[in-house]
Amino acid sequence: MPAFSHSVPALLALSLAMAVGFTAMGSFGTVQEAAKAELGLSDYALSLVQGVSAAIPMVLLSVPIGILVDRANRVRLMILLALVWTAGTALTAAAPDANILFMARMLTAIGATGSLTAALSLGADLVVPEHRGRAALMTSLGKTIGIAGGFAVSGWLIGWFIGHGTTVFGLSPWRSTHAVLALLSLALSLPLLLLREPPRHEIASAQARPPFRVVTAELWSRRRFLIPLFAGQVSVVMADNAAMVWAAPVLTRNHGLTPSEFAGWMGALILLTGLAGAVLGGIAADWGQKSGRRGGILIGAVIAAVAGVPAALFPIIPDVTGFAVALGALMLGGTVTGLVVSVALTVLLPNELRGLCIGAFIAVAGLIGFGIAPTLVAAVSDWMGGERHLAEALAMVGVVVSGASVAAFWQAMRTAPESAIAEPI
Repeated sequence: MPAFSHSVPALLALSLAMAVGFTAMGSFGTVQEAAKAELGLSDYALSLVQGVSAAIPMVLLSVPIGILVDRANRVRLMILLALVWTAGTALTAAAPDANILFMARMLTAIGATGSLTAALSLGADLVVPEHRGRAALMTSLGKTIGIAGGFAVSGWLIGWFIGHGTTVFGLSPWRSTHAVLALLSLALSLPLLLLREPPRHEIASAQARPPFRVVTAELWSRRRFLIPLFAGQVSVVMADNAAMVWAAPVLTRNHGLTPSEFAGWMGALILLTGLAGAVLGGIAADWGQKSGRRGGILIGAVIAAVAGVPAALFPIIPDVTGFAVALGALMLGGTVTGLVVSVALTVLLPNELRGLCIGAFIAVAGLIGFGIAPTLVAAVSDWMGGERHLAEALAMVGVVVSGASVAAFWQAMRTAPESAIAEPI
């Protein structure tokens, strides 16, 4: 296997692809109030467009994509998925109604989340196990930059279009924003064409492509570790995604800010906490492997989950500065847990299980974290008396699911296998 430095160009290409894909996926969050006004959407409709549209493809396609990652050419798969998220971004710009908008956001989610599975698998085979924290760090940085770009770039573009009174193809500012993003996505995905498929390592099965029943049996034998690990990460995704979907509306409704006023610092906040979380997560994962303790790789996830409980109160903090600090702490913890869990899967599972398992993680997270969490917040808000209680509902849901993640990660530590090919306990 080549030295880490020789793998950096390929890892940078994967990181750039993640940045582009997740910018496309997160771009609608900043402009959703403008789309709501133009299309006459309710908060429930927004929760469907922002949450369920991502959940459906995750639930239906993440496992099949994961199986393809384990068995097919991953580079070609990433190129195809890049075309899918680009098409979804372009369709967002042209969507005439809520139904087409829903479909557009589905396509964007399919491309971005599916490519993450392929990128993690590719990154793991580009480096030795001891450096997988660094490899996952680079992929996570790309994802973080993309999530930040979803706020910052789309916020800057819509502000520019509104401020200059100009549009693209005669579209409204929020639509023009997505038209530009689609063109940028197409151009910035070109480096994927230079990648080559690396050989696969750490295959536990004697067969190059073991039957699906053998793969599922191996996963089931590791259920005491995987189920709490799933539960912990899904709980974190619930808190983080609910925050990402509803932070902008809370700032608009409760603090009187416009997208152009908060998009810049929100994007910077997401970027900085994401960078810091990726670095901390990579260091924690690599250090945890060297600790010699069973499940030590998950120590960072437990600590980050604990910090996320008070941070989830960010929506009800009365001043914008406190809001930003607490939201940043929540996102920092979410990035750390996500990276640590990703590294744990590449280190503690055989190669032939990784894509399927990551795909299953994304499917479950999509169903609950994206499909249920945003709508759950809207339902709790309605139960509390209407849309004016959005901030309180968001805080309540965030605290409960963050607390659940702490217990789940602790249990996963106790039942973690000693290595990728070790017998499960």
